Amino acid sequence: MWRRIIYHPEVNYALRQTLVLCLPVALGWLFGDLQKGLLFSLVPACCNMAGLDTPHKRFFKRLIVGGSLFATASFLIQFLTSDAIPLPLILFVLPLLIGVTGEISPLHGRLLPATLIAAIFSLSLVGRMPMWVPPLLYIGGTLWYGLFNWFWFWLWKEQPMRETLSLLYRELADYCDAKYTLLTQLTDPEKALPPLLARQQKAVDLITTCYQQMHMLSASRDNSHKRLTRAFQVALDLQEHISVSLHQPEEVQKLVEQSHAEAVIRWNAKTISARLRLLADAILYHQLPDRFHMEKQLGALEKIARQHPDNPVGNFCYYHFSRIARVLRTQKPLYTRDLMADRQRRLPLFPALRSYLSLKSAALRTAARISVMLMFGSALALFFNIPKPYWILMTIMFVSQNGYSATRVRIQHRALGTFAGLLIAAGSLRLEVPESITLLFMLAITLASYLVTRKYYGWSMIGFTVTAVYSLQLLSLNGAQFLLPRMMDTLMGCLIAFAGMIWLWPQWQSGLLRSNAHDALEAYQEALRMLLGPEQSPEKLAYQRMRVNQAHNALFNSLNQASSEPGFNAQYLKDMRMWVTHSQFIVEHINAMTILAREHTMLTPKLAERYLQSCEIALQRCQQRLAYDGPGNDSNILEAPENMNEGPVTIVEQHVKRILQHLNVMHTISSLAWSQRPHHGRWLKVLRPKG
Repeated sequence: MWRRIIYHPEVNYALRQTLVLCLPVALGWLFGDLQKGLLFSLVPACCNMAGLDTPHKRFFKRLIVGGSLFATASFLIQFLTSDAIPLPLILFVLPLLIGVTGEISPLHGRLLPATLIAAIFSLSLVGRMPMWVPPLLYIGGTLWYGLFNWFWFWLWKEQPMRETLSLLYRELADYCDAKYTLLTQLTDPEKALPPLLARQQKAVDLITTCYQQMHMLSASRDNSHKRLTRAFQVALDLQEHISVSLHQPEEVQKLVEQSHAEAVIRWNAKTISARLRLLADAILYHQLPDRFHMEKQLGALEKIARQHPDNPVGNFCYYHFSRIARVLRTQKPLYTRDLMADRQRRLPLFPALRSYLSLKSAALRTAARISVMLMFGSALALFFNIPKPYWILMTIMFVSQNGYSATRVRIQHRALGTFAGLLIAAGSLRLEVPESITLLFMLAITLASYLVTRKYYGWSMIGFTVTAVYSLQLLSLNGAQFLLPRMMDTLMGCLIAFAGMIWLWPQWQSGLLRSNAHDALEAYQEALRMLLGPEQSPEKLAYQRMRVNQAHNALFNSLNQASSEPGFNAQYLKDMRMWVTHSQFIVEHINAMTILAREHTMLTPKLAERYLQSCEIALQRCQQRLAYDGPGNDSNILEAPENMNEGPVTIVEQHVKRILQHLNVMHTISSLAWSQRPHHGRWLKVLRPKG
């Protein structure tokens, strides 16, 4: 029981965050300097935002860089404000200088908001202590945070990687259950496929996270590291076979009517999903699972396949379920992949600086957006005679996310959570409670807030607001005076962040749909060239298969986020959803062909070349349609795909023919969707890129 409590993801995370925050406070209280302990505990908030707790082979180097940036920003904002330089000007220039970190890599990009939070914290300390104290506070706090997390992850044996792998196995189990529960409902793909697409999206997102974590982990010879690597390889095999679909609903229906195949297939799927959930718990809680057998289930399925040799469904299910059972029984991958192939992009400083100075740089747009928002927030504070507008500026930084939908949800949660927390704090401040009891109360609230913050941010904000009020009460005994101004500051910060996300170089996902669709088609084209060409290396085919899945996932994510953006045409999104559905079919066919290329003889070179030419033409027609905005199909300068002579058709040919059919439907859909792209409302017309 204790193992399940301690290793539970939310409990483990909450314990780590609570201890790293509260131990300095406890030491400060014991040694009679509670103020320093409370101030020291503010540094982990910056470190969290910077991702300095991410296990990485350059862990201590990132700590040095992060601590140096925090201390430098803290000193600069104090020094420049003391020289009477306007705060709006300082906050306009500072993000533009630090924003180059976003061009180095996504992980380095998290240093920008964290450094700005450090500077804003320092703004609240101006005049209360010497100028050199806050930078030293950040250096010491970052060192404490890094050493504590290093010790924690050494103690808990790569817990972040275990949590991600456990979630991946659990998501694959849910996906397997959902897929074979809908076995007889796939005749209507518009209703049956969206739930499967959502689960497939979550699984691929977790696989991408695992790739990043594998790259960031040091290349040690630790046995637990090897076991995690093997578990990830097994998960990739499982995802390959679970995500493959036959896409012959009429044959499925025929087999179900002629036999009890539906019950047998679901029996096999339930057995597999139950085993996957058991493995998810074993990975997370450091347990060794017992032996796995499913001979009876496979025997029943094999019997149905023998009784109905003309129906491909039985053989298809038996083939993939038997491979899954073999992987689950041996706990070894079917073959070894190169997990370091999917490395994270990282540019050296000077090439990143050159790229950052381009107007097309996403990192520059993000830094410029933050600069203008902070400048406007500080100018507004000067207008209303607010001497230290740190709460407005921190609210802007905490609620600003990468997209419109995420920012809107974060604003709602933060505003409502802050309001509720201030109400609770206002009532509890009337009670006269000893300092020691107050600190214990704050400890309990902090632990409870971190337990729910990753899933329920709004609820956690209630607890964090209460602890912030009590911290001010302990520091300066003015917690009651803090309530109303902080609520107004929160609302002002949320409004500025929302306006900035809409009007300052917004990155609308609806505008990225065409670009992501084009990237997906390019990934499919490259995969088909490898599958139908001379390249048969299992490692390269596996890496390209994951690139295909990730490209489709980026498109699917854009579509989901675009659906919640304002002022967009519902019919256009409906057409695009159908386009993405056919794109998912192509992904599953490429998954199946990758398995066949590894385990079976592919097509003859001449036949493979003819099919490859047809696929290239069909893909280029779709790409051409994406690039052309005019009505109709007159822009197609390429010939239609060649019709192959009918005859004995192999399994690979069936997959290629269905890919061609899906590409033809996608071309027809895009001819309608792109020519009828929506006209946005007047207030949004100038904001979104065309398309």
